[in-house]
Amino acid sequence: MSGVSPARRREVIDALRRGAVPSAGLDLFAVGLDRFAGAVGEDLQTVIAGASVFKAIRGEYGSGKTFFTRWIAEQAKRANLATAEVQISENETPLHKLETVYRRLTERLTTATFPPSALRPVIDGWFYALEEDVLAAGEVPPEDTDALDRAVGVLLDQRLAEVSRSAPAFAAALRGYRTANLGGDPATADAVLAWLGGQPHVAASARRVAGVRGDLDHFAALSFLQGLLAVLRDSGHPGLLLVLDEVETLQRVRSDARDKALNALRQLIDEVHSGRFPGLYLLITGTPAFYEGPQGVQRLAPLAQRLAVDFTTDPRFDNPRAVQVRLPGFTVDSLVELGSRVRDLYAHGSAAPERVLTLVDDAYLGDLARAVAGGLGGRVGVAPRLFLKKLVGDVLDRVDQFAEFDPRLHYAPTLSTAEMTEVERNATSAADVELDV
Repeated sequence: MSGVSPARRREVIDALRRGAVPSAGLDLFAVGLDRFAGAVGEDLQTVIAGASVFKAIRGEYGSGKTFFTRWIAEQAKRANLATAEVQISENETPLHKLETVYRRLTERLTTATFPPSALRPVIDGWFYALEEDVLAAGEVPPEDTDALDRAVGVLLDQRLAEVSRSAPAFAAALRGYRTANLGGDPATADAVLAWLGGQPHVAASARRVAGVRGDLDHFAALSFLQGLLAVLRDSGHPGLLLVLDEVETLQRVRSDARDKALNALRQLIDEVHSGRFPGLYLLITGTPAFYEGPQGVQRLAPLAQRLAVDFTTDPRFDNPRAVQVRLPGFTVDSLVELGSRVRDLYAHGSAAPERVLTLVDDAYLGDLARAVAGGLGGRVGVAPRLFLKKLVGDVLDRVDQFAEFDPRLHYAPTLSTAEMTEVERNATSAADVELDV
């Protein structure tokens, strides 16, 4: 842990204290993911080479699905891919409305250099790359701005020729954005960029400048994704990792919306496998009930066929290259290993590292892990979030700040429904459970 910067350490610890998954630094305490490293590396190389990959992640609540996808995202960024994590929900991001999914994608688009939304710097970088390619050809003098602008426009059309066959508005909007920028009209440029990102209700005056009409619809969304991948590739990003998280929420929507969403997912998978989206790494996450239950994937036979994997064998021999992969979930031992990595990370930045390592030893971590799991009806798989939240906020912070504090003597942890998620509350019937540590 000595090579970790104070800023990175603080970001990770602060997130765990809040009970959240850190947005970065996940390699510092990734437990049980070594078995997937080879397959993930192969997938990333496939995407970098210009192909596309689809993968379904399967795991109960608490098994680390979000952690796993963000761990993959960190590796994707190291390979200079862009990433976007989209939470599927009935009201905010319904899967059957792909135009909304695309809008959330552009809002959450990030790269190793730029935080969300990275759409503007990606597009600006793309135009810069086009200009450099034009100048490198030696046919246009740098001082002839009009000729340079015309040559960039021609190159733009060439690079987006395939996209323009199904969505000419994508290239038109890019031209409109460049025109507004060069003309010193930032307000119009902002509006056109918003339209290009799928935002609704963009001013008609801005749309007229770009020569486009209306709002992005369900059918154009896939073509715009195709165009975005082309822009990313030409601006130095070989691909995009798109995570559709919590797809299991489809089980709770109206039956007609659910059927449309499942069909949209089937369509996405087929388009990925057809090669329409070179450079796309599409991940979805869901619970076993979503993949196996009557209100999920099994409701649409063609989708069930595409995602079918035999999980009746010993989990030790699960195939990490399969279209659907199973996360094994946590045990008390793996919770202790996770806790020890967090403790060591914390201790390295502590004013009293020896006290932290001595008072919060592995034996205490085991006691705390068993106690938290016991307070959740013995469901260890539900425990990691609360375990880490208690460990950092209630134990490590106090050991670090108070010289007389001993967690075995002065800490009687409880689980309150106020700090629990719905799944965690369902795991216990008591409002406050005293933990015997």
